[in-house]
Amino acid sequence: MNRHFRELSVAAALALLLLVLAATAPAFFARQQLLTTLTTAAPVLVAACGTALVIICRQIDISIGSQFALCSVFAGLLAKAGVPMPVVALGAIASGAALGAFNGALVAGLGLPSIVVTLATMVTWREALRWWREGEFVKDLPGGFQWFGFGQAGGQALILVSAALLFILLALAMKHLAAGRFIYAIGSDREAARLAGIRPQAVTFGVFVLMGALVGSAALLNVIRFADVDPKTGTGLELQAIAATVVGGVAISGGRGHLCGVLAGMLLLGCIAPALVFLKMPPQWEKAIQGAIILLAVAADGWRSRKKN
Repeated sequence: MNRHFRELSVAAALALLLLVLAATAPAFFARQQLLTTLTTAAPVLVAACGTALVIICRQIDISIGSQFALCSVFAGLLAKAGVPMPVVALGAIASGAALGAFNGALVAGLGLPSIVVTLATMVTWREALRWWREGEFVKDLPGGFQWFGFGQAGGQALILVSAALLFILLALAMKHLAAGRFIYAIGSDREAARLAGIRPQAVTFGVFVLMGALVGSAALLNVIRFADVDPKTGTGLELQAIAATVVGGVAISGGRGHLCGVLAGMLLLGCIAPALVFLKMPPQWEKAIQGAIILLAVAADGWRSRKKN
């Protein structure tokens, strides 16, 4: 119980919020409203899982919003060129992996601080995209692009199932595969992991590549919801992903955390905006409430760490 205190606390807070909504705003649980909320949150969950892996490895990536935008535009341009949708999907994932590999090469290969590298690439990719597209949407996409051609109901189901499968596979890999244990080991003590035969540079590079591939997957799951592709998409995604990760119990110092906590944190933060609408509260409260939740989570983590010491 004590080991998973943060995850259980976030799950309890989420359950309390849902109980309040059930009592005061039952319309929140209407089928289409729930589908819309979950479909919107699914790409954020995929990106947040990648962010969690990077933070567990004691690194940070704040460029994922810019990567997300580039992958979205790339997927739209491939579809507009008549490329089959399976290839469009692979292209979005591969482009994200390539962007992640660039970050990983600078961080793992050259030993540069990840906060500096990803801050630079965040600005570079976003400004390059702004110069390239000049704010122009990718339009005239084929009919099979939006919802993958399955219609809204089928497309929403596809997004939710895809996000759930990715989440389950990542959670199982982190728990049962050696590669997952390597990430925890490096985040806990890089030098001890090296002495144990783990290659920190290779693992760190792989984590950034996987992070990029997950961002590409998230971009694809998000962009197929729309008829056009907005080059400004993904703005603020890095803050959403990091917030869900920290609230979900992943230690910002690395080496500790579970993806189930990330899921609970993402759902809690993602429910705030629609909850405010149904509770008839000013939408401006969203950021303030999210910030308060993040501060409480960090303060609780610091209090527990001091208590152990």
